[in-house]
Amino acid sequence: MIYEKKINQWLESGLIKRQRKSFSQIRNLLSRASKDIRTAEQNLAIDEEAVYTFAYLSMLRTGRAIMLLHGYRPDDGAQHRTTVEFATLVLGEKYRTLTRRFDQMRRRRNLFTYDPVDNLTEKETMEALRTAKRFVQEIIQWIKEKDPQLELF
Repeated sequence: MIYEKKINQWLESGLIKRQRKSFSQIRNLLSRASKDIRTAEQNLAIDEEAVYTFAYLSMLRTGRAIMLLHGYRPDDGAQHRTTVEFATLVLGEKYRTLTRRFDQMRRRRNLFTYDPVDNLTEKETMEALRTAKRFVQEIIQWIKEKDPQLELF
């Protein structure tokens, strides 16, 4: 009941739009999310912001794959927030820690992207990468359990 109500609210307010499920697009998003993780790892010695950004992008793409699996996509100026909220709604309590961290990373990335005075710490960067790896891995497994016929990679 909560799911339908929230979906209808988002549709009516223009935050999301119906989108035909496309398993090739879901595969592409998850493949790119995995590549983002590898890219983040390769930048560890070079640039903390790049690591954090790629870690976050891997989660964002994974969140968009969740939306697409349910037949929706974000459709407004707050697409990142909408993606996080949608993933939080769909994944539920079992993934609450990860979706809460996803939202924290969204906010943190926004800060250092638009406020150049704000710097990341090495600890924040490493935690972001660990969180992103876990999120992507667990959601790929979650999607496989939802649709065992779906070949992701």
